[in-house]
Amino acid sequence: MSRFQMVAVVVCILLNMLDGFDVLVMAFTASSISDEWQLSGKSLGVLFSSGLVGMAIGAMFLSPLADKYGRRKLIIACLVIITTGMLLSSITNSLNQLIAMRVLTGVGIGAALASVNIITAEYSSNKRRGLAISLVQTGYPVGGILGGGIATLLITEAGWRSVFVFGACLSAIMIPVVLWRLPESIDYLLARRPNNALQGINKLLGRMQHNEITSLPEVESETVNKKANLASLWTAEFRSATILMWLTFFMIMASLYFVMSWTPKLLEHAGLTAQQGISGGMILHGGGITGQLILGFISAKLNLKKLITAYMLFATIFISLFAVYTNQLSIALYMVFFVGFFLMGSITSLYMLSPKLYPPEIRTTGMGWAIGIGRIGAIISPFLAGVFLDLNWTTSSMFFVFALPAFIAMLAIVFIHTE
Repeated sequence: MSRFQMVAVVVCILLNMLDGFDVLVMAFTASSISDEWQLSGKSLGVLFSSGLVGMAIGAMFLSPLADKYGRRKLIIACLVIITTGMLLSSITNSLNQLIAMRVLTGVGIGAALASVNIITAEYSSNKRRGLAISLVQTGYPVGGILGGGIATLLITEAGWRSVFVFGACLSAIMIPVVLWRLPESIDYLLARRPNNALQGINKLLGRMQHNEITSLPEVESETVNKKANLASLWTAEFRSATILMWLTFFMIMASLYFVMSWTPKLLEHAGLTAQQGISGGMILHGGGITGQLILGFISAKLNLKKLITAYMLFATIFISLFAVYTNQLSIALYMVFFVGFFLMGSITSLYMLSPKLYPPEIRTTGMGWAIGIGRIGAIISPFLAGVFLDLNWTTSSMFFVFALPAFIAMLAIVFIHTE
């Protein structure tokens, strides 16, 4: 990989770190907002979910525009939306206003995610593609962890509103960075052929230290003019892949967001201390980062579909084992590490697989809708867990139930045709 390609991947990592901060900003500020506005637990739950709702909307309805207008252009537009949403969040004076701004911010985050991952895949070499995508995905939890430390200082010194102002500043700073160092997708230029596409492609090839081309390869006119919309994913050629990817994303994100949202609370519910519950959450994310990085190193050497299947199978097994040992701290913390390792690794592996299932002209549309459907699972599963808790379900019972979606996701992957 040339230096130009490496810098493009680094920009994508920074964008995902920013998303990690923006998504988790509510977790950092929830206590202060609740104290100031005297919010109930139900109101806080709605506030937490509002960002995920926005992400689902952005992924499904806004990200397809990248296939029509360009992935780099959409990322810039999304950064403007995120900046606006974060800045307006800092001046809200009611719960409903903040919910609306969290939805707006989520729209920008959700729409950008598919394009960021596709550009990462395109500008990585075959040998380093898996590692590059894994590094970009680890940017999300790293951004959240670093953001948590910064948010603590800001809240102490200037109150919760300053955290949103800080997030808006970071998003605004990324706009010139993207304009300066993030290239447009070559596959988009080849597929859609905007004005001066040949010159643009040759400029990018030169910076990648590749030979220039004298003319654009011939493609059928319907490919250039093909509409990138939901209907394009449901043609006979792609219908099976679409159904299976939607099912996979929905199920694996249902398992993941249940585990991420409820592990600290349910460990405490099972009899551990609040501090031990928080420790479990930190270990979960540590395992996730480790699993994502190891996946990146081994993905180029192993069959990707078999690797995904193995990750999801072991995710199912370790969620189930964690259910058995929730009241035995020394064993449970080992289990939660591997839950994060295989569950978060499973999500990363799907970002490696998804671009392979669709042609360039509808690739962002396909990935965006899959991610959006996954966000619906992410919204539903934490809510269901709360219902189960109110019905006096045990911690073990809930973890056993939410191991099932990971198993269903694994079965869906088995039937996906990737050749």
